[in-house]
Amino acid sequence: MVDPFAEIVTLLQPAARFSKVVAGAGRWRVHREELGQPFYCVVMDGACRLTVDGAAPIALCAGDFVLIPAAQQFTMTSREPLAPGDIDAPPAPLPDGEFRLGVPTGPADVRLLVGHCSFGSPDAALLVSLLPRLVHVRDDHRLATVVQLVADESRAGRPARDVVLAHLVEVLFIEALRSAAVTAASPGLLRGLADVRLAGAIRQMHENPARPWTVAQLAKEAALSRSAFFERFSRTVGVAPMAYLLAWRMALARQLLRRRKGALTDVAERVGYSSASTFSVAFARHVGQSPMRYARVAMEALAAADPGRQGASRGDGLS
Repeated sequence: MVDPFAEIVTLLQPAARFSKVVAGAGRWRVHREELGQPFYCVVMDGACRLTVDGAAPIALCAGDFVLIPAAQQFTMTSREPLAPGDIDAPPAPLPDGEFRLGVPTGPADVRLLVGHCSFGSPDAALLVSLLPRLVHVRDDHRLATVVQLVADESRAGRPARDVVLAHLVEVLFIEALRSAAVTAASPGLLRGLADVRLAGAIRQMHENPARPWTVAQLAKEAALSRSAFFERFSRTVGVAPMAYLLAWRMALARQLLRRRKGALTDVAERVGYSSASTFSVAFARHVGQSPMRYARVAMEALAAADPGRQGASRGDGLS
């Protein structure tokens, strides 16, 4: 059985790009506007507060993990209330490689591992739109185990520390999304998969993207009336069923074109189009360029990044 969650994570290609350990004491506040950058935070010790995109503050405590797939703006503050006149202050670097917020000396009230991850997929914006705006995980045994490994590795000065932390953060990302599939409050794919009725229809779209689906057929998979399915899917996932199916087909088509998987007619058939011309029109409307041009640009970018692969790729043609 196809796992839509695994497919989304695989296509996203998550990787830890940057991380640092930050300790805070006393009163402090940090505000960031990181347009579209995935932000994560592991609370290793203590507590603090997080406000995302103007929503109500969230109290974070030891063991919590937060992922913001596409943060617009966020503010982190000390648990101790701020006083009038307190201003934002960037973390100050310490000789041991950590950073400090608030009172520069003395015991810390909180220790955080914070950073940014990156998504290697050219379709990241599309795929991120299917995820919750905020993933906050607490009291999850499996995730707590990984958080503890992250905390231990960050404190130790063992060889290849940064490499190990990067891989652990990737595991944190996947485990957090797994947990959020059950608890997701905001619309998105994870919330849809947590809905027993909708999950079957979503899996069918992923397992058989070439099938000429209609809303009525998908509603039958969900054992709902057409109108009830349409309303429930749109409310839960955040997009209409056929819009989701189109987005998924186009994501798969891009992947096939980048990998030069077959002729254009083969790609068209694999994503549900009866002819290359019909597929080309739909692809150009959705992506903004023809499939042939998209494949050519993708190959040029690949050749520029890895010249050694250019010759090996010439035998695979799209026609």
